[in-house]
This record gives sequence, C-alpha cells and structure tokens, in this order.
Amino acid sequence: MSTLAVHDHGVAHHEDGHEHHHKQTFLNTYVFSQDHKYIAKQFLVTGIIMAFIAMTLSILFRIQLAYPNTSFPLLETLLGRFAPQGRISPDFYMSLVTIHGTIMVFFVLTAGLSGTFANLLIPLQIGARDMASPFVNMLSYWFFLTASIIMLSSFLVQKGPASGGWTIYPPLSALPTAMPGSGEGMTLWLVSMVCFIASSLMGGINYVSTVLNMRAKGMDLWKMPLTVWALFLTAILGVLAFPVLVAGVVLLIFDRSMGTSFYLSDIVLNGHVMPFEGGSPILFQHLFWFLGHPEVYIVIMPAMGISSEIISVNSRKPIFGYHAMVYSLIGITVLSFIVWGHHMFVTGMNPFLGGVFMITTLIIAVPSAVKTFNWLATLWRGNIRFTPAMLFAIGMVSFFISGGLTGIFLGNAALDINLHDTYFVVAHFHLVMGSAAIFGMLAGVYHWFPKMYRRTMDERLGYLHFWLTFIGAYLVFFPMHFMGLDGVPRRYYAFTEFESMKRWLTVNTFITWAAIMSGAAQVAFIVNFVYSIFWGKKTVQNPWNANTLEWDAPIEHMHGNWAGDLPTVYRWPYDYSKPGHEGDFIPQTVPFSQTMSSNMPHDFEDNPGGLEEYNKWVAIQTEKEQVK
Repeated sequence: MSTLAVHDHGVAHHEDGHEHHHKQTFLNTYVFSQDHKYIAKQFLVTGIIMAFIAMTLSILFRIQLAYPNTSFPLLETLLGRFAPQGRISPDFYMSLVTIHGTIMVFFVLTAGLSGTFANLLIPLQIGARDMASPFVNMLSYWFFLTASIIMLSSFLVQKGPASGGWTIYPPLSALPTAMPGSGEGMTLWLVSMVCFIASSLMGGINYVSTVLNMRAKGMDLWKMPLTVWALFLTAILGVLAFPVLVAGVVLLIFDRSMGTSFYLSDIVLNGHVMPFEGGSPILFQHLFWFLGHPEVYIVIMPAMGISSEIISVNSRKPIFGYHAMVYSLIGITVLSFIVWGHHMFVTGMNPFLGGVFMITTLIIAVPSAVKTFNWLATLWRGNIRFTPAMLFAIGMVSFFISGGLTGIFLGNAALDINLHDTYFVVAHFHLVMGSAAIFGMLAGVYHWFPKMYRRTMDERLGYLHFWLTFIGAYLVFFPMHFMGLDGVPRRYYAFTEFESMKRWLTVNTFITWAAIMSGAAQVAFIVNFVYSIFWGKKTVQNPWNANTLEWDAPIEHMHGNWAGDLPTVYRWPYDYSKPGHEGDFIPQTVPFSQTMSSNMPHDFEDNPGGLEEYNKWVAIQTEKEQVK
C-alpha cells in the first residue's frame, strides 16, 4: 500500500543520512557551542540567573514601600552608600525600579523565553539538523551575555545604575547631570541595550530563516506546531521593531554626548537655562513605544505557543481551532504595530488620533479572545493530566484573562487619563505580560526538561512551586488594581507624605510579604531544577506521549539531532484521542497508510491521491461488512 502523504517540494530538505561528526572539546561543547540545544540551555540558565537578580531588586524596593520610615542596618551592610542609615535612598529606589523592569522585560521575558525555546524547539519540531547559521546563533547568546554583564556592572559605578524608569524617558535619560542615575549608569544601560538588540536581531533572523528554509520533508506550514508558529512570528516582530529602538537610543546618545537637541528643549536645571532648543521628549516616546508595544507580544506570544502545545498534549485532545489560533497569532503580529499610541494618551495627543489608537487597541483584543476561547474549549471535557507543566499552562491562561480584562479599561482613552501612571497600570501589565509570560516559560521548562537534560523534574516540588507562585502572584498584583482606582501613583518612594494615601500602607505591607512568599517559592524551583539536572529520574524518549518531532529524536544528544535520515512528516501535530485508533496519540511521522481505521476525509484535503486510496479502503471495508 502506498504512503499517503503530502510533501512540500519547495522546502529545503537535508538528507545527510549520517550524524554530523565534529571534534568536541570542552570549549566548543559547553562554552562556544554552535549546537542549538546547548545554546538553548545557555539562554535558559542565564535567564534564570537574571530573573533571580530582578526578583531580589523588587523585594528590596517593596521593603521600602512597606516600611518607609524604618531603618534596617542589614541594608546598609549590603548596599553601602545606596542605603545610608539602613534606608534605601530615593535615587537608588528609582534605580532598583529601573533595572528590575529592564531585566524582566528584556533579559528574562524576551531573551530568556524566546532564546531558550526558539533554540530548543524550532530545529527539533520542524525536523532540521540545526539552525540556519549555527555560528550566528552562538554569537546571539554571547551578545546577550555581554549585555547582561554590562547592565549589572552599572551597580558598580560611583553614582549607581540608571534611574529613569525602564522606559528611560528624556530628560532624565538625556541629561547626564539630571540625577545621579543619569550619569555613567545610564550610559551603561544604553550600551547594554545596543548589545542586547544586536543579539535579538541575530537570533530573530536565524529563527525566521530556519523556519522558512529548513523544514523536513512533508512539513508544510500547516503541519507546524503552534509553538513554532508563535516563535516564528515573534522573531518577525523583533526583527521589525527592535531597530526602531536602536534609532531612538542613538539619538539619545547624541543628546547626551554631542550637544544635539533631538529630545530636549527649554530645560532649566538647578536654576540654569540649558542651551537646548527645538527637541521633543514626545519623539522619544513614539520611538520607544513603536518597539514597546510589539515587545509586549514578543514577550507573550512564545508563552501562548508553549501553553497551546502543553494544553493539547495534557488534555489528550486536538487543539481547538488550529487555523483560528494561527490566524489570531498573525493578526496580533500585524495589529501590534498600530496600537503604540495608547501608551501616550496623556501626552497631549490629538483626540482624533487618540480615538484611532483606542479603536485599534480594542480590535487587538479580538484575536487574543479567540486564543482564550480555544484554550478553554481544548480543556473542555478533556482527559486532563495535571502535570506541573499543565498547571503552569493553565495558570498562564488565568493570568492572561484576568490581566487582559483590565486592558479594556486602559485602552479606553477617557478612562486611561485617570488611571495612567497609577498602580492600576502596574497591576495590569504584571498580570497580563509579566505573570502570564513567566508561567508560560515555567510550563515550558517543566515540559521540555526531559528533552534538554534527559531527566525529569520532581513533580511534588513542581506542585509546591506552582501553588505558592500562583497564589502569591495574585496576592501581590490584584490589590494594586484598587490602589490605582484610588489614584495611588506608581514609582513613588513613599506615600507617608500624603494623607489620602496613608491608608494604603497596610496594603503595601501585605503586598510586600506576599512578594517575599512568592520569592521564597522560587527556591523550590531552583532546588528542583539543579537537583534534577544531575540526579533526577532518567526519562524515556517520549515521556508525555506527544506527537511532535522533538520526541522522535534520540534521547542522547547529538549534533544534527537525528543519527540517520531526517524524519518525514505526514500529518498535523495534534492527532490526539482520534476515534478508531488504538492509542490516544499518533506522531507526525506515522503515515496515514498505517492508520486507515482512524483516518477522516478531512485528513486528505490537500492530498487527492491519498483520499482516493482512503475511499477505496472504505469501500472494501463496507463490502466485507455486507458479506458478513
């Protein structure tokens, strides 16, 4: 019987038929590796370290908000001149907020998330030997590590790190003498971000090239897992959006160092009129947010793809509305470039233009709602396995819904004017972007840990980690909505000077202890992660009974992924619990000729020859039944 399959003849196909052999040393295996699997591990471990640093910074400034008039001698011991007499200085408080936000948004949720899973999954799930350019892939990690080191080194300069907020608005970022954190610390921030963007561009171009040119035989676009779709579109977003921030940063460096006035005009500093005329800080906001809002989706779309895969695998059901999920990802990618103005409703924007941005902002909620509906429909009446990965994926959906709903308020110009720069905004983006993306990333770590390290993580510690983190995140961020509705502004060093805000001091104390609890929960994760790398239970080749190609690759890591010929793909990745089939999953490498009893007419939409053979088989079976 013939093999019933559709092959994409336009796709480059590498039939090397053998494993790629290279002389392996410690340096080119673990340090300067060009193997996408090791590079994924490098991104993951660096991202985890940066996440713990950012979490520590957040606990430090939360202590200040909870106990603004209390001295902690330990803080002076740890922070020295930045915490005189045991109290964090106002300037250093702003530095903590700035670096915390920068690390989380860029270094953890962009590089840590996309860098890890794009490197790990794209070649494996499309059936490729490696990335299109392994060398450029290696460079992308080392530029990222360089950017991380430069960013952290700003804590070592005399006046401290950058302190203009993670959005680094002028004039605080454009005038080196505006405040202590506007000096060398801000310069290091800018240099670090240029290195980071170089890393992102190298990675993004590599990911796009690999998906377009290196798919296995039979792997057309509509057979790709949603993880690959999400990472592919995320890479396109980054390649198009990040250069705009580079342009904005270069002009900012000119203003700081060369006396230009792109962002500065009519500045009076310490009683002296500065010689800047004709610039506009609003220009920087346009350039920043043209990246800034696509950045939100650069952060969340990989988590969406990861959660879609994990929810389908652990519900033992096909993903509901696969085509709708793909089109919604494409819709989000396109629309994300025309909504940046909703961050700028209070800048004096023309009301007509504000109305346009309000409409596009509300429209982009539609593809997001499609995805939410499809996740819930996939879970509905599924044979759910509550693994730690599944719990984190469901948690991601929960945060995306609860945080996304508040986005409807902030997308409305009339409401946003009242809520802008209050704790309502902090609550919104920490739920919909921060917590949701972190939970998607953690879901991916638990799910693909066996593929990365050939061992499994401890489930009991995984459950403890999930529940403490899930409850802690809601306890931290949900009360902030009410603070914002009461007009409590963000970024303030202390609220004890304002009678109307003193009543929120007890809530700030509660939030701080919830944050400490959430931070402590990550100890369970790090212990589980490190222990399982070396001493965890050894895994089997396909521990989750999943369909995608990475579970077809051998357990033992090899450069080139498959020892012999690359696999051939025959079907989409979500054939779970298919009626008529003995098992509850059918891998993508199984031909339709081997699953005749479970085949459906729609399986052959693009394969007329296969449909003809299927109809012949049905006719023969019908004839046999009639004879009986």
